[in-house]
Amino acid sequence: MKPSPSPRSLLVGKLATSAGPFAVACDATGAVVATAFGDVAALSRRLESGVELIEGSEADRVLAPVVAQLEAFFSGRRRDFEVAMAPKGSAFQLRVWQALRAIPIGETRSYGELAKGLGSSARAVGRANATNPICVIVPCHRVIGANGDLTGFAFGVEIKQWLLEIERGEGKMK
Repeated sequence: MKPSPSPRSLLVGKLATSAGPFAVACDATGAVVATAFGDVAALSRRLESGVELIEGSEADRVLAPVVAQLEAFFSGRRRDFEVAMAPKGSAFQLRVWQALRAIPIGETRSYGELAKGLGSSARAVGRANATNPICVIVPCHRVIGANGDLTGFAFGVEIKQWLLEIERGEGKMK
């Protein structure tokens, strides 16, 4: 008998990138809940405690469209994502994450620029950006410091730079 996702369980898929492994968690409908550079343990740290992560053929089937889009993005063949998402966050976090999706591919915005557009502070936007559970698809890597420095990416500045280079058609991991 195949395990089926309960409200406290998520399906997990994995793929290889030039920056190392990448994991994605979806609910039973295929809506993305979280992503992470790293293995399933890295992904689980981005989720609330007590969530069961299910791997296997059923997970692979449900996640196939999401994994295919991520693989195409990482190889420079895709510029956007057409996936359902179900991030968990406050109303303010959801507004910030929606604003991240409005930043054009290959471009960046400062925390202050985002804050101004949201009528908030750079610090509050930075905190919401830092808690984005769906990296890459919700492009928190496009947010930079006021001075143009690449700052504050959960998986390191080198990966943040690589993601921006992919979006600009230059993406080769060093």
